[in-house]
Amino acid sequence: MSTPATPHSRILRLPWWLGWALAWCLAGQAHADTVAIPPKATFTPVPATAQHVTLLRAGGLVIYMRHGATDARYPDLIPVQLNDCGSQRPLTDAGRLQLDQVGRQFARLGVPYERVISSPFCRAVESARRVFQRPVDVDAALRYTAAMPEAEKAPAVERTRHWLSLPVEPASTNRVIVAHGPNIAELMDYLPGEGAMILFRPLGPERGFEYLATITPDHWPTLLRMLGMP
Repeated sequence: MSTPATPHSRILRLPWWLGWALAWCLAGQAHADTVAIPPKATFTPVPATAQHVTLLRAGGLVIYMRHGATDARYPDLIPVQLNDCGSQRPLTDAGRLQLDQVGRQFARLGVPYERVISSPFCRAVESARRVFQRPVDVDAALRYTAAMPEAEKAPAVERTRHWLSLPVEPASTNRVIVAHGPNIAELMDYLPGEGAMILFRPLGPERGFEYLATITPDHWPTLLRMLGMP
């Protein structure tokens, strides 16, 4: 299953995840039991298979990873200070351990990649370093889009689309992006969970991108078994 994303469909799509974003912001100030549960997305993610790993090994794809598990009791301050990690929602200790495990599992796949591009938020940069073990290029425009004014959100959404759509050079490698779930939700009807890797095929600036599959943290054992790598 693959879902081409066109510029027009993304511009006209309503942000279904708005309720989720508001609930997330309130989580730091109210008990979880009092926060309204946002509506679920209608999009059904495709679990990655051995065939998707074969595509990754051939190169030319984009790996978009949402940062690891965070502590919602400490939401981002408004306005957030990008040079002050203490003003931002942090990774949990369990989230860090999970990221380290995902990094070991990902390394077993033998996927070629060179550049790792990250959101400027501390949770994304740390996630990128833990999983991919490469120098990280921070893109200041690749910001967290939830609860942002439209004027500020638009450049971040466009930057996300840019990295998903731009053809990978050289084509024998893959591009790695580490950022935020709501950025993806602005472009398609999908809010990936924390720590998930989403695979896209870039189709160029005019055509956008094609969703291929997702590797959630709990899907790694199944995927490795498919590859004969228990």
